[in-house]
Amino acid sequence: MNAHHQDCVIVERRDRIGHIRLNRPKNLNTLDESLGRALLAAIDALTADAGIRVVILSGEGRSFMAGGDLSAFAADLEHASATAGRLIDLFHGTMRRIAVCDQIVIAAVQGPVAGGGVSLALGSDLCIAAADAHFVSAYAQIGTNPDGGCSWSVTQLLGPKRALAFLLSPERISAETALTLGMVNEVVPPDQLMDRAFTLAEQLSSGARKAQAGIKRLVRAAMTGTLDAQFDLEKAGFMAHAAGADFREGITAFLARRPALFE
Repeated sequence: MNAHHQDCVIVERRDRIGHIRLNRPKNLNTLDESLGRALLAAIDALTADAGIRVVILSGEGRSFMAGGDLSAFAADLEHASATAGRLIDLFHGTMRRIAVCDQIVIAAVQGPVAGGGVSLALGSDLCIAAADAHFVSAYAQIGTNPDGGCSWSVTQLLGPKRALAFLLSPERISAETALTLGMVNEVVPPDQLMDRAFTLAEQLSSGARKAQAGIKRLVRAAMTGTLDAQFDLEKAGFMAHAAGADFREGITAFLARRPALFE
């Protein structure tokens, strides 16, 4: 595995898997402008690499990400709006990249997951939670609204009434409750979190990249599009894949009753 340290972010590559580790453990990986810049640069670099099939996001220490670094606002409350604008532009750049990239992005979360941490966890394609993870919006409690697409992700996952209750409430949602509500894909013991994330990443990294990217786009399109539009997207995607080498390999392997070896 190759690792590259950027102070508040550690970027590693293991074959077809990229791993971004948020590295402000003393601050519970709260988001400031330095972390915002480093995270955006890391996700841009990994998703621009055609050799990377899966990206794992994790946080060092006892928290995945406990929201934004409020000290950045407290230091200059008079200009808090401008500070928020700069930070949100960076964060939204990361979230937009996750949404449109071909790679499958897996969030591996533990401990307090608050504010922007919820946005990052739920905005990823898949989310694995340690049993000690808990989720809280926290935005209303500091007198503002969500960012990072949190209001969109939570509403899509929970429905409007439960989403509103979650976003307004100071109460925490446990990992098991988040699993029941569909906010995370699975819950594992804390000491198995990263092993499980890499096992899943390795399984996905051996799959058909273009097909996986197409499925990701279809699922995201289905959250806002119409059924008729989805029919058209599915047909166009299937026909494009059917003309490719991965489809030929998949069909040949299936009929030969052997595992497919995709490019």
